[in-house]
Amino acid sequence: MTDGTDRRSRWRGLRPRWLDPYMAALAGTVGLAALFPATGGSARVAAVACNLAVALLFFLYGARLSARQTLAGLGHLRLHGLVLAATFGLFPLLGVATALLTPAPLTGQLQTGVLFLCLLPSTVQSSVALTGAAGGDVPAAICAGTYSSLAGLLLTPLLAAWLLGAHTALSAEGLLRIAAQLLAPFLLGQLLRPWIGGFLSRHKRVLTPMDRGSILLVVYTAFSAAMAQGIWGLATPGCLLGLVAVLLALLAAALAATWLGARLLGLDRPATIAAVLCGSQKSLANGLPMATVLFGPQAGLLVLPLMAYHQLQLVAGTVLAGRWARAPAATPAGRTPPAGRVPAALTAGPDGPPVPG
Repeated sequence: MTDGTDRRSRWRGLRPRWLDPYMAALAGTVGLAALFPATGGSARVAAVACNLAVALLFFLYGARLSARQTLAGLGHLRLHGLVLAATFGLFPLLGVATALLTPAPLTGQLQTGVLFLCLLPSTVQSSVALTGAAGGDVPAAICAGTYSSLAGLLLTPLLAAWLLGAHTALSAEGLLRIAAQLLAPFLLGQLLRPWIGGFLSRHKRVLTPMDRGSILLVVYTAFSAAMAQGIWGLATPGCLLGLVAVLLALLAAALAATWLGARLLGLDRPATIAAVLCGSQKSLANGLPMATVLFGPQAGLLVLPLMAYHQLQLVAGTVLAGRWARAPAATPAGRTPPAGRVPAALTAGPDGPPVPG
């Protein structure tokens, strides 16, 4: 009886995710950029501030990430291999398929945005929260999301250079710029972690709004540039409906493939839940900064598929977590791990690497 009550409590705790306040803030930022876009000198100031915000985001990700805790999760190799294969193997193939099969209304920059979405790493925050609510393997979800984020620092730009070369300014100089703006701050944060990690852990409630504020600045800058180019004329109602249909098909295919892969690999119920929820999600917090670095002023409309997919994955994940939480566990291993099983009570920034604390 207690077990069922706990599951119902976890389900009730997930209900607010249907109306994600962060997505409301993102939508409001897009509206602000549409009404009052940064132009001229203010656009140049916003672009510089955006670059600094991106560097700060990845510096904080690096400073928060514990190498010891990351290495401790290497034991579940089948689960992590499945999540990485889905994130950087299956999704890019699905993205290429949508480019070949999607009807005419979804072409141009929206289609490029869908393909870019498919190249991004998985989340940490939402996948861990949903895994815990569903009775899944929370430590495995933390590690799977972290490994995906780390791999994305390298694989996402390389895959983008390969599949989106015509749409990005990637060259030797461009890759160096990406390394300087994303990888270098992350590594610097890792180097300084022994000295500043404790401070960041104690002040994580202050730093989380800073994370999200930085991402909102990225969104405002990107959509201001899109407004200056008159790009919203391309986002017709037919295009937007087609986009939602394509994103739903992508999400359904990813959920089905990760569930089937987990069954074929013989993963237990908690690990299967973690694999499905981690392998089907894409990181908004990593994707938005990467888009501004990869696409520059063209990033505005290209990130619209990512923002829409983020909301769809939350809704689908909430529904699945609720069903798993209400379903009786086949074995005691299907229960939610006790608090002590979660390494250092990890929490996370907005989809980025975990924050110890």
